[in-house]
Amino acid sequence: MLTTRINFGLNIRKGLPPIHAQLRLERKTRVQLQRHLVTTRVDLLGNQISPPARKLRNGIIMSQPRRQKTLTVENMNPHVRTMEYAVRGPIVQRAVQLEHELREGAKKPYPDIIKCNIGDAHAMGQKPLTFLRQVIALCSYPKLLEDSSFPEDAKDRAKRILNGCGGHSIGSYSESTGVEVIRQDVTEYIKRRDGGIPSNPNNIMLSAGASEAIRAVVKLLVSGEGKGRAGIMIPIPQYPLYSATLSEFDAVQINYFLNEDADWSLGTEELQRSIDEARKHCNPRAICIINPGNPTGQVLSRQNIEEIIKFAHKERLFICADEVYQDNVYAKGAEFHSFKKVLTEMGDQYADQELASFHSTSKGFMGECGMRGGYCELVNVDPGIQAQLFKLVSAKLCPTVTGQAVMDVVVNPPQKGEPSYDLFMEEKSFVLSTLAEKAKLVADGFNSVEGVTCNTVMGAMYSFPQIHLPKKAIEAVRKQNLSPDAFYATHFLEEAGVCIVPGSGFGQREGTFHFRMTILPPVDKIKEVMDRFKKFHTKFMET
Repeated sequence: MLTTRINFGLNIRKGLPPIHAQLRLERKTRVQLQRHLVTTRVDLLGNQISPPARKLRNGIIMSQPRRQKTLTVENMNPHVRTMEYAVRGPIVQRAVQLEHELREGAKKPYPDIIKCNIGDAHAMGQKPLTFLRQVIALCSYPKLLEDSSFPEDAKDRAKRILNGCGGHSIGSYSESTGVEVIRQDVTEYIKRRDGGIPSNPNNIMLSAGASEAIRAVVKLLVSGEGKGRAGIMIPIPQYPLYSATLSEFDAVQINYFLNEDADWSLGTEELQRSIDEARKHCNPRAICIINPGNPTGQVLSRQNIEEIIKFAHKERLFICADEVYQDNVYAKGAEFHSFKKVLTEMGDQYADQELASFHSTSKGFMGECGMRGGYCELVNVDPGIQAQLFKLVSAKLCPTVTGQAVMDVVVNPPQKGEPSYDLFMEEKSFVLSTLAEKAKLVADGFNSVEGVTCNTVMGAMYSFPQIHLPKKAIEAVRKQNLSPDAFYATHFLEEAGVCIVPGSGFGQREGTFHFRMTILPPVDKIKEVMDRFKKFHTKFMET
């Protein structure tokens, strides 16, 4: 005899068995009870519901076999699967875990994690520019236009932007290429920057950061199969956006190497070697240039830019000029030259050279990464292609209008004589001078350590030092199927609490090992990072 106590739990509806009802059951009725429990259920209102049918085998309830997922890693888009983006890779994920462990009270040989892996200025402590945030506040909440504490020039900028938006609200959609008055302001900025060379708002496309515009232009360039498959030339080291985008679009990545021994400059001999080799297996269609450089921090000379333009023109290549760090130039004698300005001044011989240049709110002295503002200017591009590009971006409706408003402040800052000018220039100068100080501090610090060499950080926001590891150490690490620079970066994080990105995530010459480290943390933190590095590297090399 088997005695079973069943708690039915709910007695909502009259007629249901009472709570804690006891049933005396013979063993032979067990299956009947199972069937009752499976097939007789009630919802919260007491209504009987039927569960999914289950098979019975030898009186035992059998679970339905799990249906295989429709989408699996094996049958997903293979081009997405092969994408890699080192800046947010496994070492960064481990840094987040370590931060959590420290908050939970774990004991580590360091008090905190210092993230030097990504160019996120505000996350590293940089303060937002007052004028920029005032304009965005006014655009977001127009009632503040009645507030006398806001300066009149900030109100004027906000009114101009709002008047260009549908319903006078940044919550409305804009044109797919962006708010017209903001595109007009972008053209005026380009004209001032390039010494009066004209720009047309119809050739401007606003975007959610420069990345989205770069991806859209590259997508247009990709076509063909086999040896006719499109190839895109990118610098090595490169910003992983490019390699990831080419993988996603199934284009051929054509590497050309920057010359580390000459401050990461670009030689035409290397460009020719690269394209000659590539033509054997693909159709080279474009060359991407990052100036100032990421991750290498170099600033191209005007002569170097002229050589690149001549090469692109000779080889019939579309030029993609990533110029998002154009305000970040620190080294004595270095100067930013836009590709458009140089191209225009080279004369009619190059008047048909196609160019797309890109700028962003995320870098420079603004550091407004999360606002996602940017633009692309098209130069000498076929009108039909331009129409196709604008059609492509229209599928996303429009870039964030808040980001467009931030871009407007970047290209239309306070002018001399306006109420906000002095404070704006003070804040801008502080950011740029501090970055210059840290650029020198970092390069000098690395070069003072045995087994480490680092070129001058001429611009941008990063250093890219080379670490000279002993041969036996490299062999030992590779036996574990690990990249030596990733092994080094992982130990730097675990033992010193500093998060960096291995050079292999950006590309590097065979047999060399680097890492990228931002110069964004405050000066005192940068000094602490360098102190931690020197102690770690000495111990690592001894081991």
